[in-house]
Amino acid sequence: MTVRRDFKEPARCRPDQVIGREELFSAAREQLGRGGSVLLHGPAGIGKSTVLRALATEYGRAARTVLRCSPTESESHLPFLALADLLGLVLDEVSDRLPAAQRTALEAALTGRGESTLQRDGLALRLAVLSALRALAETGPVLIVADDLQWLDPASAELLGFAARRLGDTPVRMLCAVRTEDQEYDRHLRAAPPDTLAVRLGPLTRAQMSALLDNRGFTGLPRSTVRDIHRTSGGNALFALELSRALAENPTPPRAGEPLPVPTSLRALVLNRLEMLSEEARRTLLVASAGARPTLALLHAAGRADAEAETAQAAELGLLATEPEEPAVRFAHPMVSAALYAEAPAQERRAAHAALSTAASDPIERARHLALATSGTDPEVAARLAEAAALARDRGAPSVAAQLSLLAARHTPPDGRPSPEVLRLDAAEDAITAGELDLARDIAREVLNRATVPADRVRAWIIVIDTAGHAMTEVDAIFPQALADAGDDPRLLALVHYQLTWRAVLVKGDFDEAREEAAYAAALAARADDRYTELMALAFQAQIETLMGHPDAPATIRRALEEPQDARVACHHNGAGYSRFRWLIMSDQLPEARAAVTALLREVRRHGWVESEVHFLRGVAETELHSGHCGRALDLARESLRLARDTGIGEVASAVLTSLAEAAGGELDRALALAREAVEHAERDGDQMYTSRALAALGHAQLVAGDAAAAVRSLRRVREIEQSLGITDPARGRWHGDLAEALVRSGELAEAQDVIAVTREQALRLDRECVLAVLDRAEALVRAARGEQDAALAQVTSAQDRLAALGYGLEEARAAFALAQLRTGAAGQAAHDEAARLFRRCRALPWLRQVESAAQTRRARAVPTPASAPDGLDGLDGLASMERQVAALVMEGATNREIATRLFISVKTVEATLTRVYRKLGIRSRVDIVRLAAARRTP
Repeated sequence: MTVRRDFKEPARCRPDQVIGREELFSAAREQLGRGGSVLLHGPAGIGKSTVLRALATEYGRAARTVLRCSPTESESHLPFLALADLLGLVLDEVSDRLPAAQRTALEAALTGRGESTLQRDGLALRLAVLSALRALAETGPVLIVADDLQWLDPASAELLGFAARRLGDTPVRMLCAVRTEDQEYDRHLRAAPPDTLAVRLGPLTRAQMSALLDNRGFTGLPRSTVRDIHRTSGGNALFALELSRALAENPTPPRAGEPLPVPTSLRALVLNRLEMLSEEARRTLLVASAGARPTLALLHAAGRADAEAETAQAAELGLLATEPEEPAVRFAHPMVSAALYAEAPAQERRAAHAALSTAASDPIERARHLALATSGTDPEVAARLAEAAALARDRGAPSVAAQLSLLAARHTPPDGRPSPEVLRLDAAEDAITAGELDLARDIAREVLNRATVPADRVRAWIIVIDTAGHAMTEVDAIFPQALADAGDDPRLLALVHYQLTWRAVLVKGDFDEAREEAAYAAALAARADDRYTELMALAFQAQIETLMGHPDAPATIRRALEEPQDARVACHHNGAGYSRFRWLIMSDQLPEARAAVTALLREVRRHGWVESEVHFLRGVAETELHSGHCGRALDLARESLRLARDTGIGEVASAVLTSLAEAAGGELDRALALAREAVEHAERDGDQMYTSRALAALGHAQLVAGDAAAAVRSLRRVREIEQSLGITDPARGRWHGDLAEALVRSGELAEAQDVIAVTREQALRLDRECVLAVLDRAEALVRAARGEQDAALAQVTSAQDRLAALGYGLEEARAAFALAQLRTGAAGQAAHDEAARLFRRCRALPWLRQVESAAQTRRARAVPTPASAPDGLDGLDGLASMERQVAALVMEGATNREIATRLFISVKTVEATLTRVYRKLGIRSRVDIVRLAAARRTP
């Protein structure tokens, strides 16, 4: 674990927000909005009070009266105390409206001046509470807010329950929170109305906890530390905040393998029953807390002879959640284990680890316990740890390998071989693989502060560059230092020049320079006999050439796939396997692409390579999206985005793909928000390539949302950026058809035709069949707008057939929708039905809503066809089909906007069509069309 040295607890926290509870909060809000009541329940510290306060603040404004109570355990034995908190301040307001007997009983209970009891004044007191609430509700809604309902005194609980069950339609709502374990909340519902909604608050996810800590001002915590906080707190918000505060106050952050510091407040909270354990039972639990997966057999092997009886005693006290038949020893909550370990003296901890270093069966566990039982440097311990790190790496546990390498570095003497710095760099590279970029960056910078060996320094520079991801402008000044440290060593120079390849793409946007740098890096690596770097450079060269539409791309991919191969490259997200996948998907070989990327994903998951997993998840999602499996694509894209945000890897790329998936099968608002977020981040990082990809996603979402003008603005920028970058393969982003379609909708037919013509030339050169079919679909819309109805129908029908044959389900459905927009009469209705069927098959919900809306409009307003045009227009043979339809609607008195709606074209297209009609008929206005038609009908 690493905590930044400059990390401090904030002087002032931002206001509370409901984080990670949005869905539950919405359900409670809707219940309160309907006039119902809500009971929030869950374990201590889970966040019930925060949600309660937020709901009370929101709905307290609408209430005429807000009654509050927050009982405590120490006062729960005092009768009527909660009732006094609720009604004490409003007693004078309602007492005059109560019958004398009820008033007397209530005043005695609330003031304590009499000896009121439920047994003596039961009915009068119960009716008094009910009457008081009804009296308050006569002047406006009443909201009762009760926190910590579990400490409500029994008398108050009985009276509230009696009233709640009889309020009926009286505008009195209850908002309560109660501490429960599991689902044990039923008995607390007796104090609430019958229709009360019970809402359980469970543990926060890691991403939600990260957002909570950020909101509270703990923004300096690395992701690896947030992971440890989440694991130790068990997702409990209170525990997480207290652990974070302890980290901020601790001048010496915990070292590798050491647990988080547990503050005294939490130790007291979770260990108040520890004093009831025997000394031997406490030591047994300490051994269990030190073990990774403690079992009774492990405790016996570690010398705890009476483990069964001692763990049973701990289970009775609620410290363990061990089942009688279960061999594992499970703590009731992770905080119990953490607090128990933190409470123990250092000598007892080392003794526990020493016992486990011989008792554990797993070599990785034995090595870790040996390290934690040993003080100072020890070459033998260091060697055991290095071996364990290699074993963890092979098992696909890079995060564990990183921690073991850090422990090995701590126990390695300064003159040891490998050196402590080499072991730290091993740990940093494992941390990158595990997606713990902040940890890797901190380790690398620590090495740079001490290392003098050029190879160590260059390796550390490369780690710092790698952890910057696509934000390479932030590390641009590093490259001269890295080159200086590399000197004339071809192996070190190859490493730096491979990174310069990425710099040329991401910072400078120069694909020609990037291609040259990649080729040079590959040559240097070959000279140094560094096959790993050579293969990585060749694979990236192939990717660049693919984007450029360079003819050498297939040959470079073949070179990158030649033997001998390196196992680390085969499944790397920048390796030849992924380059081949990109080539397959851009070449319209969808089944082969799906098989390739699925195999890659399966392999990296086996190895625990999180960074590559994020990339390959996107690859599988992209393939499913192209294939028209929108629901599956959306699930995968969301999973990729969650993982990307959790690790800080590829967030922009995952947001782009998820935006496309949301626009296809999810929510358009979400698609637009994600795309805008991706544009903002890519522009901030100075990443031209991903700025263009994000803008393409934004333009697509805007087109699906019906905002053609905005789509044109976004996609024009994509065209400009890609032209400047030298990207010529239209299968890279597949935005060209969207731009042409948006231009048609905006009435920019000439520009639409130009986009189609230029892109078609590139697609023909590279044999991009899907792109060509999509361009034909867009060109059919251009032709229809120009009145070339028959040619448009033939072209879009052909495009649909070709897209179906290629397996592009969503694009096929879009072609069917375009065909439905061009057809009229019964054929048009049938075409709409077919488009709806295809979109439904794809689970393309946003598109399906468009089709259904268009079909409904068609049924409501029958569109005139040439066959049914007015007699006066039948003889106007010089007009094209679209022109005849527009003229017919003008004669009916339709405005330009109404015509556009009924013919599914833009207002600009209507205006352009009318201009051609005027020119062909030798007239000047809409009135002249009506007059001409009337004259033709006159005998």
